[in-house]
Amino acid sequence: MTMTQWFIFFLIIQVIHFLGTWKLYVKAGRKSWEAIIPVYNAIILMKIINRPAWWVLLLFIPIINLLMFPVIWIETIRSFGKNSTIDSFLAVLTLGFYTYYINYFTNVNYIDNRSLKSRTELGEWVSSIVFAIVAATLVHTYIMQPYTIPTSSLEKSLLVGDFLFVSKFHYGARLPMTTIAAPMVHDSLPLIKAKSYLKAPQLPYFRIPGFEDIKRNEIVVFNWPVDTVRFFRDHSNIHIDKPIDKKSNYVKRCVGIPGDSLEIKNGYIFINGKQTVLPDRAKPQYFNTVTVKEGFNPNSLISRYGSTELGGGTNGIFTVNLTDENALKLKNNPYVVSVEKNLTAKGSYNNTIFPHNANYPWSVDNYGPIYIPEAGKTIELNANSLPFYKRIIEVYEKNDLTINGDEIFINGKLATNYTFKQNYYWMMGDNRHNSEDARFWGYVPFDHVVGKPVFIWFSWDSNGKSLAEKIRWERIFTTVHGSGKPVSYLYYFIGALLLWFGYSSYRKRKNEE
Repeated sequence: MTMTQWFIFFLIIQVIHFLGTWKLYVKAGRKSWEAIIPVYNAIILMKIINRPAWWVLLLFIPIINLLMFPVIWIETIRSFGKNSTIDSFLAVLTLGFYTYYINYFTNVNYIDNRSLKSRTELGEWVSSIVFAIVAATLVHTYIMQPYTIPTSSLEKSLLVGDFLFVSKFHYGARLPMTTIAAPMVHDSLPLIKAKSYLKAPQLPYFRIPGFEDIKRNEIVVFNWPVDTVRFFRDHSNIHIDKPIDKKSNYVKRCVGIPGDSLEIKNGYIFINGKQTVLPDRAKPQYFNTVTVKEGFNPNSLISRYGSTELGGGTNGIFTVNLTDENALKLKNNPYVVSVEKNLTAKGSYNNTIFPHNANYPWSVDNYGPIYIPEAGKTIELNANSLPFYKRIIEVYEKNDLTINGDEIFINGKLATNYTFKQNYYWMMGDNRHNSEDARFWGYVPFDHVVGKPVFIWFSWDSNGKSLAEKIRWERIFTTVHGSGKPVSYLYYFIGALLLWFGYSSYRKRKNEE
């Protein structure tokens, strides 16, 4: 929906509210016209139902308002003596239109200064649960979101089974575009795997200003731009056109920022002509062919050199996923004959590699150079450049693009150049030969960025034999970014928790005395 359409929709909602409540406003000692003035009518309604004015803000926050509307409907009818359970159910089941019945067909009286305490234990319990969900959804949507690492694409930096907190405010919290969705779940409901949202109506993209820009080589969580699957890791042939904020969440390292020229040479990334220097916590890995002498135990490749993948070998030849450092160590092992990195030669065309065009015979190891678009910058548009920017122009920036021979038309006008409307990024995994990343599907628009992972609060190794081995204690309460070996703040947290409980217990005893 466009802003104009949303404004018209907003006005319609005001009219619906006015027609269903104006008599109730009068019975509460207010003027009938106060029920139709946008925002002001909500402030007055809060006074009528004896609730704080700041509740009005919750009514205008996407997703949160879906939880608050039923609360307001119930609070409104209770302010006029409708306190029964059946009244509350009718208010919710009719989507608030039960107030029309009360407004026109009942002779209710306004209850001034009514008690806000629920009359039943069930009602008190439901009220507590609702506001706990509201608070959790507010934090989850706009401040900090929990996230789990499902794949090994960032192995060594982030491990499969790491549980993260992802900050929404560093790059700016993105307001949900999908307005009707189940709270605190993504594109599918747990267990039943049914779709968790309605595609319409959609809000225009808007992001609250953040505290920092995405920096080169930072780890970023984003919505997978080309996602059309039912839910994450679904490899069925059923395709779904998803809203941006309901596309699968991916986590990769941002190796290229807007305005950069990126090239990959023999597996190494070059930015603006210089080989990129990764943070010391980043440990890029590559598949290597390792030949060993007879009698050498291949399992020691994992235990001694930290490999996370080991391909089945024949005649003493194995495929091992190694960092350059561990590959060098392995070469010096007296039982190892050779270690060769599995690199695809330059000029080898792979049609799965972006931009999926035979004029650019690139591979995962030898790629580019490629320009990463920057908002406001203009590029020449022709048959050679179009494969890189066609999806940007058509899908991400929503233009009508047609081609007639050698001529390119955008929104019906002949175009020889194009100016980008937003920033784009190049996201890659550290596990270079086992990462589904930008080399396969291209640029990530800024409107797809979810947030910045900042903290690992738990880590679970499913391959551990016992409970103690399954929990990676050394990774609990560690930071994602930074330099040097990650330091666990678990004991500091436990200490602070004990101090808090001790202080609370002390205050309780003092109050009782």
